[in-house]
Amino acid sequence: MPELPEVHTTVRGLKKKILGHTIRAVWTDLAQITHTTPHLRESLKDKKFFVYFAKHVRGAKVLTVTRRAKNILIDLDTGYTILVHMKMTGHLLYGRYVFDLKKKLWAPDPKETNKALRDPFNKYIHVVFTLDDGTHLALSDARKFAKVTLIETKNLPESIHLKDLGPEPLENTFTFETMVLQLMKRPRGAIKQVLMDQTIIAGIGNIYSDEMLFLACIHPETPVAQIPPKKLRALFKALKKVLTQGIDFGGDSMSDYRNVDGRPGKFQHHHNVYRRTGAHCPKRGCTGILVRKVVGGRSAHFCPIHQH
Repeated sequence: MPELPEVHTTVRGLKKKILGHTIRAVWTDLAQITHTTPHLRESLKDKKFFVYFAKHVRGAKVLTVTRRAKNILIDLDTGYTILVHMKMTGHLLYGRYVFDLKKKLWAPDPKETNKALRDPFNKYIHVVFTLDDGTHLALSDARKFAKVTLIETKNLPESIHLKDLGPEPLENTFTFETMVLQLMKRPRGAIKQVLMDQTIIAGIGNIYSDEMLFLACIHPETPVAQIPPKKLRALFKALKKVLTQGIDFGGDSMSDYRNVDGRPGKFQHHHNVYRRTGAHCPKRGCTGILVRKVVGGRSAHFCPIHQH
C-alpha cells in the first residue's frame, strides 16, 4: 500500500501536470451497482454517486493538489475536492490515452512518447479524467480497492475520511514531545501497530515502520510504555530520516506503486529489513539474521539480535 512518501511523490508530480487545467469529462468502469454501505455509497464504485460526481467535476478547474496522511486532495474552483486514497495497488498516471471501443479499455495513445506508461503495472485503468488540453489523469488499480470520492472543500477537515487522522510526522510542528504524546495514547500497544495507526500518526505503513524500528533498535512487539527514553529519541530521529529518504528516492515500488509518469520509485533498493528475511543484518557489528513475524495481522521484518 502506498504510504506517505509515495503519496507525497504523487502529489508533487500532479502539481507539475494538472494545476490550472479544467476537467472536461470523467469515465469509470467501477460504478456498476448502488451500494448500501457508507464507504462505498459515497465513492465512484456507486452508480448513483458517480452521476453526482461527474456533474460536479465536469467543467471544474484544478486549483491545488495537496496531501493529508495517505489521501490525495485535488481542490477544484467549484468548491469541491476530489479525494483519492490509493489503497493496496492504486496509483495515478498522467499522459495521453485512447479508449478501445471493442475491448472497452483505456491504453496509452500510440503517439504517447512516454513509454513508462506501458509498464504492465500501469495497465489496470479504472478511472480517467479528460483534461482541457487533451491529456488524461488515470487511475490504475489492479485490485480495485482504491477510493475516489468528492467532498465539499469547506467540509473536508470534518469529513469521515480525515477527521480522525493523527498529526503529520514531517511537519515542523511534529516534535519529539508530540510523537511521545501520540504514542502514549496506546501505551500497551506493540510499537509496530501503534506507528501504523493513522489516528496516532498519519501516513506510516508497513514498509517505513519496519525501517524506522530497525534504525532505532526497537523490537516491533515492544509495548510503547516499555520503550526507554533513549530509544524513543532514536525512533524520532529514525522516523524523520526514513520518511524523508522515502520521498528523496521517489517512493517504494517493491509492489505496484508507480509515480504519475508511470515510473517506479527507488526506495526498495535501500531497504535494511523490509522483505529481507534470512539476510544478514546490515547493522555494523551485528551477527543477527533478519526474520519475519506477524504482528497484529501485519508482517514485521526485523533483527532479533540488536532490536530488543
